[in-house]
Formats: sequence, structure tokens, C-alpha cells
Amino acid sequence: MRFGMFVPQGWRLDLVGIAPEKHWGVMLDLAQRLDAEEAWESLWVYDHFHTSPGPTDEATHEAWTLMAAFAATTGRVRLGQMCTCISYREPTYLAKVAATVDVISGGRVEMGIGAGWYEHEWRAYGYGFPTAGERLARLREGVDIFRQMWTTGSATLEGEHYRVDGALCHPRPLQGTAFPGSERNGIPVWVAGGGERKTLRIAAEYADCTNFDGTPDVFSHKSQVLAGHCADLGRDPASITRSANYNVVIGRDEAEVEDRLALVKDLHVRGGIAEERAEAAVRNLRTQPAVGTPEQIVDMLRDMEGRGMTYAITYFAEAAYDTSGIELFEDEVMPELAGQG
Repeated sequence: MRFGMFVPQGWRLDLVGIAPEKHWGVMLDLAQRLDAEEAWESLWVYDHFHTSPGPTDEATHEAWTLMAAFAATTGRVRLGQMCTCISYREPTYLAKVAATVDVISGGRVEMGIGAGWYEHEWRAYGYGFPTAGERLARLREGVDIFRQMWTTGSATLEGEHYRVDGALCHPRPLQGTAFPGSERNGIPVWVAGGGERKTLRIAAEYADCTNFDGTPDVFSHKSQVLAGHCADLGRDPASITRSANYNVVIGRDEAEVEDRLALVKDLHVRGGIAEERAEAAVRNLRTQPAVGTPEQIVDMLRDMEGRGMTYAITYFAEAAYDTSGIELFEDEVMPELAGQG
């Protein structure tokens, strides 16, 4: 199994209490820690502007600025976003940004892309909030533009939402896996989301990787839907890596797990979230698949590997303050799954 990890950037209130002038140092230290540990294949950030589970005055650092910074300050680990919202930046511009970051990094960018969902954030930034159908139509057109720019060096599209005429992308990205049917390489595309009629259809058409719900039954069902779309398009579903995100709350025993959950609640409350909403967030977190002892998490991930989930993208809420949970995961979970996937 392959592993990636989110670096705290503030979106999930995971830099609360740390002075803004120290944020980059904290993020960089964790990024370079991942870069030095070969068991970690990738580091990730979120593409959001306001905190979650609600907007506060706490920091949220911008995703693609961080991508460029990490590209220049790491040398091995791959760099992704889970996931970039297609409508926050024109796709021609975003394709150019990603290509430049890929060059800076020496060919290490992963493009996570999705239709977007965080309504108050959209409206606050003046993007409106189109229907789900329109957001997904923009996603399809945007990924088509990426493919053209990265594989041929230019894009022309007379779409419903995007109209481009000879948009150039030089230099092209240094790396990637070939898009289906293409002769040239581009940045690997992760289509995120589990919408069965449209999102997974787009994934079957364009994606190198998918990222959807990591609970066992839902993951298996979505995988079947994806396979059906691949069959319609004449594509081998095995050519698409299936990943899932996991909020890891790990402890040697139940008491240690509860201590980490209490820290999450504390960060939410200190960050400006009402106590009852913070309690609800922790109740939800407690029910998620990667919460428990190393043995429990290994068993869960082995089951998921059997269902076709071969790339786990992990998040540790306490990472900016305490890396002992990460160390426990590295020591007792990752070795048990080495070579699988």
C-alpha cells in the first residue's frame, strides 16, 4: 500500500495557537520530515480559503502557493492537493501554474481536482454557487483543457463554460502518466468525489487516480460504479489507482485515542467553533475507520486493500503540535502493509 499525508495549513483549525510568523516553519518541518522518510510517497494540502467546520478568523494558507514553496524546499516526496476546485481558477491559468510547479519540483506534482462544495466560501469570494450540474460540467471541460495543454502544449475548446483559443503551456510538465489515448505525458490527475452519474464518469474518462469514500461498503459500491463506466468507455479499471482519505486518530490504547480526540475538540473551540459544534465534529470523527489502535487500523487497511484501495491519504489533526501519533503509525501500521497495493 502507498501512503500520503496532509500537512497542516490551518483549514481544519490545525495551526491554532501558533503565531502566524511560525506557520511556514511548522509546515516546512513536517514537509521535510516526509521528504526524508521514504515510506511516505506524497504530501498533500487542501484547496480552501476559509476554515472548517465553519469560517473563523484563523489562518488558512492557499494551496498552490504552498505547492510552489514545497516544490522548492523538498526533493523527493510527491506534491498534491485534495482537491483543487476547478472553478476557483481558470483552468488555462491553473494548468500553467501546475506545469510551472512541476518544473520547479523536478516532476513531482499530482493534480487533485474536483467540482467544489464549500458554499459559503464560494459566495464569500464572489464565485456565486452554481448548481451541481454546472460545477461538474466545468470540471469535465477543465480537465479536457489540462489534457490538451499538458500533452500538446496548447488548448482550444469551445465549451459551454470555458472558451479558449490556442492557450499555450510551455514548458509542459516534466512528468506524469499518459492520459488515456494520448501519446505524451502529463501531470497525474486525481478526480475526487463519488458522484455516480457524472463524477465517476469523468474519472473513468480522464483520471489516473480516484479519491472517494473510504468506508468499506461505500468504497466497494463506488468501485463497481467506476468499473461500469470504464466498461462503457472501453477502459481497463485497473489502470486507475483508487485512493481514500483517512482521518487518523491512533493510540496504543483507548485512553490515548481519547486524548487525541480531546485535542481536536480543544483546537476547534480555541479556533472559534461553538462547543456543541466541536463536540459534534468529534463524535463524527470517533466513528471513522482509522480511529483506534495500530492493530485495528492495520486490520481496516488490509480489508480496504482487498477491496482495491491501494493508496491511503492520511490526516493527523495534531501534527503541528505532536508527531508521536505519526511515529506510531510509521512504526506499527505502515510496515505491516509494505509491499501491498
